[in-house]
Amino acid sequence: MSTPALPALAVDGLGLKIGGARILADVGFTVGAGEMIGVIGPNGAGKTTLFNLVSGLMRPTAGSITLNGRDITAAPIHHRSRAGLGRTFQTSNLFPRLSVLENVRLAAQAKLGGNFSILRFPAASDEASRIARGTIAEVGLTGKLATAAGDLSHGEKRKVEIAVLLATDPAVVLLDEPMAGVASGDVPSLTAIIRDLHRERGCTVMMVEHHMDVVLGLVDRVAVMHHGSLLALDSPDAVMANPVVQSAYLGEPV
Repeated sequence: MSTPALPALAVDGLGLKIGGARILADVGFTVGAGEMIGVIGPNGAGKTTLFNLVSGLMRPTAGSITLNGRDITAAPIHHRSRAGLGRTFQTSNLFPRLSVLENVRLAAQAKLGGNFSILRFPAASDEASRIARGTIAEVGLTGKLATAAGDLSHGEKRKVEIAVLLATDPAVVLLDEPMAGVASGDVPSLTAIIRDLHRERGCTVMMVEHHMDVVLGLVDRVAVMHHGSLLALDSPDAVMANPVVQSAYLGEPV
């Protein structure tokens, strides 16, 4: 009899209180290996707070977080990264004056370990550069290798952020509003990149996104956050037809 596979990510009874105020309460779910889950809800629902707790930017006041069977509730950010957890943010965290190649190379070098410098252009034969060039090609920005990150469009910056993520070879990925600030014309190509990240790379993905057409076209299940609690977690069709979800969001479009 085979042993059931461990979930890629498991959250149990997760909660956060700040100054007596409840920010997140008793959130629990599991994400299977290779699954993609969309996280939706209005501003203030707790979506980014959930990601902050899972990624280690904040510490929960209750509950636990497990990554591939390993308890990471109290683990620092870099330990989570080494264990295979990667994340993007709502706002760009690129080095604006460094080139696309240099930004991605730094991520690859951090994953590889050893000494590195941001003061010189990387050698073409360097292993970190090889990885960086490969992930940049995956997001379709080979023609922008030498372009400063600060000179890119919002859509291109989002693609570089995903290339940075890919350079760290993550198993579980948190995407926090990847379409934020992106022109409508760039949404299809960015959506395709996220689909490939999931299907071709086999990454487990959780994605916060307000573009419902993007969410419903990509994910296996949808998690609905409401006032710091997990209201529902089900297939896209079931969530959209859920009367509790419909009632909770009456006048609060998701």
